[in-house]
Amino acid sequence: MSGPRLAAVALPVPLFAPFTYAVPEALAARVVPGARVVVPLRNGREVGIVTALDASLPEGITAKAILDAPDAVPALTAPLLELGRWIAERYATPVGLVYRAMLPSALGVASRTAPAGREEATVRVMRRFPSLLERDVFFKRAPAQRSAYEALEAMDGRVALSHLTGKLGITRAVITALAKRGALMITKHAVMRDPFAARADAQRAAASAAGAAPLEPSAAQRAAIDTLIAAAPGEVALLHGITGSGKTLVYIELLRHVVNVQGKGAIVLVPEIALTPQTVDRFRAAFGDKVAVLHSALSDGERLDAWRALHRGERRIAVGARSAIFAPIADLGAVIVDEEHESSYKQNEAPRYHARDVAIARARHEGAIAVLGSATPSLETWAAALDGRVRRLSLPMRAGAGELPAVEVVNLAGPQSRTVDPVRVALSEPLERAIKETLARDEQVILLLNRRGFASFVQCPGCGWVAECPNCSISLTAHKAPSRWVCHYCQHQQEPATQCPRCSTPVLSMRGLGTQQVERLVAERFAQATVARMDVDTTSGKWAHVEILDRVASGEVDILLGTQMIAKGLDFANVTLVGVIDADIGINLPDFRSSERTFQLLAQVAGRAGRGAKAGRVIIQTRAPTHHAVRCAMTHDYEAFVAEELQSRRSPAYPPTVQLANVLVSGEVQDDVAAQAQLAADWLTRLIAAKKVAGLTLVGPAPCPIERVEKRWRWHLLVKAVDARSLTRVGRYFAERFAPASHQVRVSWDRDPVSLL
Repeated sequence: MSGPRLAAVALPVPLFAPFTYAVPEALAARVVPGARVVVPLRNGREVGIVTALDASLPEGITAKAILDAPDAVPALTAPLLELGRWIAERYATPVGLVYRAMLPSALGVASRTAPAGREEATVRVMRRFPSLLERDVFFKRAPAQRSAYEALEAMDGRVALSHLTGKLGITRAVITALAKRGALMITKHAVMRDPFAARADAQRAAASAAGAAPLEPSAAQRAAIDTLIAAAPGEVALLHGITGSGKTLVYIELLRHVVNVQGKGAIVLVPEIALTPQTVDRFRAAFGDKVAVLHSALSDGERLDAWRALHRGERRIAVGARSAIFAPIADLGAVIVDEEHESSYKQNEAPRYHARDVAIARARHEGAIAVLGSATPSLETWAAALDGRVRRLSLPMRAGAGELPAVEVVNLAGPQSRTVDPVRVALSEPLERAIKETLARDEQVILLLNRRGFASFVQCPGCGWVAECPNCSISLTAHKAPSRWVCHYCQHQQEPATQCPRCSTPVLSMRGLGTQQVERLVAERFAQATVARMDVDTTSGKWAHVEILDRVASGEVDILLGTQMIAKGLDFANVTLVGVIDADIGINLPDFRSSERTFQLLAQVAGRAGRGAKAGRVIIQTRAPTHHAVRCAMTHDYEAFVAEELQSRRSPAYPPTVQLANVLVSGEVQDDVAAQAQLAADWLTRLIAAKKVAGLTLVGPAPCPIERVEKRWRWHLLVKAVDARSLTRVGRYFAERFAPASHQVRVSWDRDPVSLL
């Protein structure tokens, strides 16, 4: 090949074909597939990933040269490059966007080198004094230096500089002077910023003090562990265990074999930031510093340090939320997706991947075992188990011979619906009585209300006017402390009005319950109890959710009130009562998954009660006691719910009966969006007919249920396919070739949507 060697480089821009750049001879050794490179663009510089070498150029075109290759080793391994191509193909996304999503945000900047990690200076003794006389001579006129030297000597001759200057008050000048005289040496080394280190040390100390013995697996757990250890490379298993059945112990024992026996690495995905502290505690207790944590609540530097430790092989287990599936672990042995049904595993911006499906793909690409764990599996995973594509393992009993809690349903549609007692609006008589009895026994309560704020909306009692967001087709939620009206979609905020803007009525009514209002009512009714609220408003701080959960664990909190973030993964032995304030929130939303999500939420939160030696009790308040999501949650009968729900997904057809993609069209001009949505539908109709693609149907276009969000009007159409490969081909063709008539209109292809709202 004449001329310089050429490299194909994928850039994080919405173009599907990689760009071609020339490789300068000085950078040739570092420009390899998977390497980060800095390349010139018209408006500056950009970081891309090398996808291949010896690329070709059209005749007469000259390639621009790569500016820099900042890393000594490739950022992405060959298996991750292959996984990125699979994601780009399945989700019809430019591969450059996929590769950018695989890297920590700190590595996406066009700087010469990756951001440096935190360095720590260490001081150690270099000169020893064989006699007291020699020591006296050396320090004759430097008492401060002698004091510093002997303090360091007493600490085995090696200590962090920050300890000497911070804890012991020794000045930096004294240390520097001793170093110049050859008595000490100051060295620097990289230190991993590990925000969980102190917590892990405290947990281990507490366990040691309590004399906690390692848990022994039950017969069902041991059978599941043995099956997973013996699984073939690339096999997928569903660990279906009721709440409290000990799925985490199965994960840990599997990882002991993978990491300690096979010498391989592993990834553990958890769905919610609120779950991460307890999950990290358990895995750090079992594996110590082999665990690195990856999630969005960490700083860029902390995430980068964890990523680097995994990349270098210093840590072998990655625990984190959705994006942890891209952890740079070589020789992967297992991928675990805990609470695999959770919608938070779906990425809502390009690349719109589903982490559960990516986990399965990565495990198959790298010959690892994939484990999907849940008490309430998604219907897609359950259907795969029924078809034999996924092996099903069952944990039918609670660990330690515990019993599932008794569940009582209170019908809110009765006479109490007309009560004027404000407390009774939130707490029925049975639930209030149960709370009193639980608190009297010095036990704890969890209350679930999946709606934050003080009131759902504000309405004028005179003319019926409702306060709405100026940017979205949604009512504003009333918040207290500080008092404001907030849109939970675009975060618009405004001061509360003192009168109706339409008819000037001086008093506006608060409608619907929110967690803030229930917190006030519960605190007033149970004045001696300590109430903690856990929702987005109270957990915005970096460690706020950890602090709340630690207070519950220590017994400081009597009643924990919160949204869905408290419904899963929490394990407190003294919680014996769970109350669901309003089970109907979300049950009738215009979305095909509304019943499934309602059942999962009720079943999961019910599982928080009675997880220790004490019996548990659950009270669900609802106006739809005969709905199958409520009925089956009452009896803890997942299979009965699935049988009924799967039947409703056959006509009209929705996943898992068919494969689904949602084509979303948005823009600031309503008529343009509607017209563009129709053009997209017509284009797809012609494509399906021209290519003779069988088994594809279109539904729509139509306005989205929430028609306007952040000042953009939204229409959508659904593409349903019997065959997954057909949907992949059509999606890729559409994403690459369909161009909106106006650059003001955006069109996106969302494969496997978890919501159509």
